[in-house]
Amino acid sequence: MADLLLELFSEEIPARMQKPAAGNLQRAVTERLKAAELDFADTMAYATPRRLSLIVRGLPTTQPDVSEERRGPRADAPEKAIQGFLGSVGLTLDQAEVRETPKGEFLFAVIHKSGGATRDILSEILPDALAALPWPKSMRWGAHTMRWVRPLHQILCLFDGETLAVRYGHLTAGRETRGHRFMAPDAFTVDSVDDYTEQLRAARVIVDGAERQALIAREAAAAAAADGLVLNDDPGLLTEVAGLVEWPVVLLGRIDDSFMAVPREVLTSAMRTHQRYFTVSDKTGRLAPRFVMVSNLQADDGGRAIVDGNERVLRARLADAKFFWDLDCRTRLEDRVADLDAVIYHAKLGNLGQKAARLADLSAAIAEHMANTDPEQARLAGRLAKADLVSEMVGEFPELQGIMGRYYAGNDGLAEPVAQAIGSHYAPQGPADGCPTASVSVAAALADKIDALVGFFGIGEQPTGSRDPFALRRAALGVIRLILENKIRLPLIDLFDTARGLYANQTGIEPLTANNDVLLEFVADRLKVHLRESGRRHDHIAAVFDGDDDDLVRRLTRVDALVEFLDGDDGANLLVAYRRAANILRIEEKKDGRRYDDLAVEDRLDLVEERNLYHSLDTIRARARTAVQQDDFSTAMAALASLRAPVDAFFDAVTVNADDQDQRVNRLRLLSQIRGALHEVADFSKIEG
Repeated sequence: MADLLLELFSEEIPARMQKPAAGNLQRAVTERLKAAELDFADTMAYATPRRLSLIVRGLPTTQPDVSEERRGPRADAPEKAIQGFLGSVGLTLDQAEVRETPKGEFLFAVIHKSGGATRDILSEILPDALAALPWPKSMRWGAHTMRWVRPLHQILCLFDGETLAVRYGHLTAGRETRGHRFMAPDAFTVDSVDDYTEQLRAARVIVDGAERQALIAREAAAAAAADGLVLNDDPGLLTEVAGLVEWPVVLLGRIDDSFMAVPREVLTSAMRTHQRYFTVSDKTGRLAPRFVMVSNLQADDGGRAIVDGNERVLRARLADAKFFWDLDCRTRLEDRVADLDAVIYHAKLGNLGQKAARLADLSAAIAEHMANTDPEQARLAGRLAKADLVSEMVGEFPELQGIMGRYYAGNDGLAEPVAQAIGSHYAPQGPADGCPTASVSVAAALADKIDALVGFFGIGEQPTGSRDPFALRRAALGVIRLILENKIRLPLIDLFDTARGLYANQTGIEPLTANNDVLLEFVADRLKVHLRESGRRHDHIAAVFDGDDDDLVRRLTRVDALVEFLDGDDGANLLVAYRRAANILRIEEKKDGRRYDDLAVEDRLDLVEERNLYHSLDTIRARARTAVQQDDFSTAMAALASLRAPVDAFFDAVTVNADDQDQRVNRLRLLSQIRGALHEVADFSKIEG
């Protein structure tokens, strides 16, 4: 067995592309190895800012021999047919076999193919794999026609300890690579696959991204702890920073105390987004005037000059932020609302000033349906929710929209529920994002999302299978989570109409298409996805989803009640009985060309089991219907559970397809009543398994 080493050395690869690229390289090569029937023991893919590497262990030095058997024409077939077959397999007639089959004598060709040398096969499949490697963005450089994410400088390729001269574009693979750009820039020869990672380590390159991440996390935590501080966890930044360095060196810097009065989120955004610094907190959780940075250089002075330089850069960045904060605090949020008129929301949906007016009224309308919620506070939060978009701070740090509005509202002396609602009205922005729970915040967040859904659906901008440019799926999921996690009973269709009316009351906006059914179906589809992702079965969801029910809490309650019912013995057995009744009805109704939905005639019920079931159905169906109308689905399911005994007794004692036709029809009607009783609560025909 032999090992393969492939390294592609280039200019710096963007950090976000490194891990996917390593995985794509691994997949592209291994798929082609399998197609060539070359087994292997293990593979390892690595990425650093300047290289992609792949190691494949346990490859055979030759392909396995294969034998292929093909059946040809009959032995007594015309000569032309026989010669055509022999020509296709490259054999003469005396090399073919004549075999007896149940259909007569036929010619067979057995073709033996010796396996090729793995080196030769690799020389063919590796360039093909590299050419197929997908990049989000790629480029050409110089006079070369090949494309790569950044200029590709050299290729290293070893197989079984020897150089494999793979050609890709203008490059031919050798056995040289280079170490760290500054600390070990000279080329060196790789001795073997086994020594590859250690030789790079000696050249100040840690090739394994997971190892770099672990090293950064460990040393950053230790650097913070040395000053009695705690490193703030940031997995996304850790992954990104590990993709920016080949030899990470952790250093601790200082923030001037004069900047600590600026809101925490501003400081964090300036450090994280713009400078890729980690933040630290004191023991109480308050942001500390320190930052952790990761250098790609082991400096002779212990990194003092590097820290000084980064502190100067951060000082300038934070000076700008403090200037914007001080400047913005001089203008009240209310006074910024007029400036929103100059910002277009959408060409067909008006400007942000108009959206603010709609959000004010819609937030208040939603608050009317919520207990212990002040509609006027909701109205004010909706009106001011977008005002921070025209502030200097959000212009410089757009990721702080909403967050800065909360701080400005506090600075203006507005009530805490209003400030909190302004800060969280964009939430939740994804499945992992926290959901507001304060009632005014929930009202403002719902208003923002319902306004967007009604507006964009009203101008025909519904999402498609591949496009959702206005994030309407995310908006619908936000509506769902806000309602379900806060258990709010809202008439969504009425709110859709209210939102549509608010658009109609504003000048310059054309009337929106009224499409409540389409919009409710869209929200219901996202609800189904949400419930499936939370572990509910798709057939249970389908069984209780009425198309015109706009109460999402009620829909969820019905699903959970059905699941609880079917988990019990009574529910499981009643489902079996339902299917038996439904199958008999389906067969007989198809055969007779009619339905048996009429009530059974009591006077024609001869057996006690029939009469017991008839009276039970009459009582239980009424109880179930009343419970459903009162949204008491657990009681409705319990009522159905009491049907189990009379239904079981009926099937044990009664022959449905009796010889007497009147009796047969009456019993089929009784089966239809079983079906109808269960359908009062759910469509049991949609339940699988």
